[in-house]
Amino acid sequence: MFRKCKLMEDPRSRVSHWYHFSLNIWRSWNISAATTLCFTNTQLLFYLFTVNFDHFQILRAIGKGSFGKVCIVQKRDTEKMYAMKYMNKQQCIERDEVRNVFRELEILQEIEYVFLVNLWYSFQDEEDMFMVVDLLLGGDLRYHLQQNVQFTEDAVKLYICEMALALDYLQNQHIIHRDIKPDNILLDEQGHAHLTDFNIATIIKDGERATALAGTKPYMAPEIFHSFVNGGTGYSFEVDWWSLGVTAYELLRGWRPYDIHSNVTVESLIQLFSTVSVQYTSSWTKEVVALLRKLLTVNPEHRVASLSEIQSCPYLTDVNWDAVFEKKMEPGFVPNKGRLHCDPTFELEEMILESKPLHKKKKRLAKNKSRDNSKDSSQSDNEYLQECLEVVRQEFMIFNREK
Repeated sequence: MFRKCKLMEDPRSRVSHWYHFSLNIWRSWNISAATTLCFTNTQLLFYLFTVNFDHFQILRAIGKGSFGKVCIVQKRDTEKMYAMKYMNKQQCIERDEVRNVFRELEILQEIEYVFLVNLWYSFQDEEDMFMVVDLLLGGDLRYHLQQNVQFTEDAVKLYICEMALALDYLQNQHIIHRDIKPDNILLDEQGHAHLTDFNIATIIKDGERATALAGTKPYMAPEIFHSFVNGGTGYSFEVDWWSLGVTAYELLRGWRPYDIHSNVTVESLIQLFSTVSVQYTSSWTKEVVALLRKLLTVNPEHRVASLSEIQSCPYLTDVNWDAVFEKKMEPGFVPNKGRLHCDPTFELEEMILESKPLHKKKKRLAKNKSRDNSKDSSQSDNEYLQECLEVVRQEFMIFNREK
């Protein structure tokens, strides 16, 4: 019996009628140099502001994650450089990740802040969904930890301040990030920190509480595990401040405050938090230890979990927060501008091992279109997949921050 694609069970109600109307118009056009059309104003504006894959030159691959890959691109008309994240539609459907991609898009289209990695464009083609974001060439903090960088207290102090401002902004937008960790904090060329990766973020409003078991285990707050096992009232913005504390501790010491790995059971973690105390090194100042203790308080009701609370900590009372916001504070660590701060194997994998490399997309799509046109449509070998792909195509949200 033919299955109904589960992506259709909960359609995205926030996509406007205007978007669907405009997208249908776009698909109906056969734009070419030899074609003369009389556009309405609405059609013309939509055409002018639609960005697609052909508007970018692919330069090199710089990263990958569970939700896709990232490469450096240059926009052909402005020559401005960006990072482009792309996610294969079929793989996202098979891994049940489409909703996460859509949620990330929904969040990124509504926010913009100095210490975030901001979205500029989103678009799609037959194979992939694309997000074009700020390019930060300083690498992520995980990479620098792996390169044995010894972060000073002053360097980490600025990261804490910049991330505190980012978390305050997100909290005002009712967003819990849920995945604060060194991997998701990118440095610009001057050494300032920017938060990225909103694919498991969630929006809570009007006193709501989150309940899902979401995050990276070594950085997840205790109340997330308690909520999963015992139910109760769930958790809120405090979980991001715990993760910031774990991250700051790791940057200062080189390892995390708790020895937690991905295969540890939730029950074991609950026991761990109730029996194991965090060890602080004697070489740290008493002020930074006091701040870390407040961030790593197991009870969220007693944890530092807002900008005003962290600003009142003795370690940060001398901070000029306006200067932090304006990026006038000199970072304690500046990445080497003479090199690219990422794993070089990403580029080799894309060029040699990837079965559908991005730089060959145009030829591949043209070949696929020719093959599809010659194939009897009644012989589709996977109607369920095709239905899901069609839902993704219809529900994907196109975005252009410049318009």
